[in-house]
Amino acid sequence: MNSFRSKYASFDAPREKMRKQKRKIAYFSMEVGIDPKIPTYSGGLGILAGDTIRSCADLSIPLIAVTMYYKKGYFTQRLEHDGTQKESPAEWNPRDVLRPLRKQVTVEIEGRKVYIRAWEYVIHGVDGYRIPIIFLDTDFEKNSEYDRSLCYCLYGRDDKYRLAQEIVLGIGGLRMIKALGYVALNRCHMNEGHSSLLTLELLKEKKRNGSGWDIEGVRKMCVFTTHTPVPAGHDQFSYDLVRSVLGDFLPIDLLKQVGGSEALNMTSLALNLSHYVNGVAKEHGKVSREMFPGYNISAITNGIHSATWVCESFKRLYDEYMPGWKADPFSLRYALSIPKDSIWKAHQEAKRKMIDYVNQTKQADLDCDTLTIGFARRATAYKRMDLVFHDVQRLINISKNVGKIQLVFSGKAHPRDYQGKELIKKIVTIANQTKDDIKIVYLDNYDMTLAKLLISGVDVWLNTPRKPQEASGTSGMKAAHNGIPSFSVLDGWWIEGCIEGLTGWAVDSVQEKESNDYENARALYEKLEKEIVPKFYNDKNGWIDMMRHSIAINASFFNTHRMVQQYTLNAYLY
Repeated sequence: MNSFRSKYASFDAPREKMRKQKRKIAYFSMEVGIDPKIPTYSGGLGILAGDTIRSCADLSIPLIAVTMYYKKGYFTQRLEHDGTQKESPAEWNPRDVLRPLRKQVTVEIEGRKVYIRAWEYVIHGVDGYRIPIIFLDTDFEKNSEYDRSLCYCLYGRDDKYRLAQEIVLGIGGLRMIKALGYVALNRCHMNEGHSSLLTLELLKEKKRNGSGWDIEGVRKMCVFTTHTPVPAGHDQFSYDLVRSVLGDFLPIDLLKQVGGSEALNMTSLALNLSHYVNGVAKEHGKVSREMFPGYNISAITNGIHSATWVCESFKRLYDEYMPGWKADPFSLRYALSIPKDSIWKAHQEAKRKMIDYVNQTKQADLDCDTLTIGFARRATAYKRMDLVFHDVQRLINISKNVGKIQLVFSGKAHPRDYQGKELIKKIVTIANQTKDDIKIVYLDNYDMTLAKLLISGVDVWLNTPRKPQEASGTSGMKAAHNGIPSFSVLDGWWIEGCIEGLTGWAVDSVQEKESNDYENARALYEKLEKEIVPKFYNDKNGWIDMMRHSIAINASFFNTHRMVQQYTLNAYLY
């Protein structure tokens, strides 16, 4: 990091103009999860963006972040008694948490001018270094009703709406930060392909400045992180739609050269116009290279912002035994020296807080002495949140005969993900049918606040995605920061983080390339019955030792400080 600091010295110049000119990196993300009061995120992508920005502030990385303002947030979830998901707007007042900026810029959509204004949120690092996050907004009187609505919904409506949003983010976002005075940028980091239209704006800038269509010059400026190993997760737009919405922004032959011959593929656009491309775990990098042969795709495994996701009882513990851990999460490796009774006491405090919340919210009857398994993430088919119920009677038998088990679930299904909604209903139905035999609770409206409560308050963190569709997964990393071992499929980050019986357990073997529901469920029950449940009830010292190793091995590595340092050395200093 010292070479980076010396290259961009004097970050905190007294004058605002000088401070802006020292920003070298623009970080673009369709969603950013930075504050529970700003509901402009749906899940892991946005939370990762927020954690990345926090670590950049802690490490004094000269970055500015760009995202979208969503008037109606993602959505507020309410579950009916049978588990039917009901959605309502998560409306919020930006003036409560954001600062309005005066500058406005325009983009052309369907041949008309669309005006964009901005709001600012400032992140303060541990040493006071500040990073601005710019929220782009079209919801004001200069725009038509349709154009005002472009900042209403995250991942909403049809392809035309989505493409228009991505014009606002990529093209409008780049214009906005230049208008705000951030003119010395030499890196644009695209967090997923939603913002890759910024590459077209850079091409036009090169052309206007007399460099021609300088593809190589743009490539040198751009960094791309791909997150999804599922082909359907990569945005594509027909060229008929592109011509209608984007107009003749670039010659169509050039657009097809950099964006794909059949349709404008936002991932292809980013791949072709970035000098550095990475997946978000070692395995995901390998999968991405298979999906996109011919491209040099590296891997930087995700992390989480340690100081944000450690609960209060463990913060006090770390402050006592590992002072300075917030600025240097690698020092969490010294957790092995924390007395076991102190670890257990901190965990029981977090567990009691979570159990009390669940019981009060759901009129449940969970107790602190029972092994509590948590599963919380986006409710969608490939996450297989129902795998643990493959054989409900066997799960009940384990709970009755080996040791009591209780389960806590949470997670939203996208409003158009009907399979995801059915999964929620299935789990709630099972919970209602088996309430006399095993306690199962599904909590409404999963968000940052509830996530922090759950990842610190359960005893085991369960994750059962279908291979090879888990790019990384960061909830287990958050759990590890609070001493919670994971029980997970060997996909994404868990291939790197699992040391069997020491940091957690694997549902499958690394040799299995694709998931089999029957075999995975069988292995899950075997390990619950023969290893996990007996260890929790019969080997407290061994269990706490696993908690300490989860912190020392996984939390010390799977954090965004390490991740950002890798981006800096591999991508930003190129």
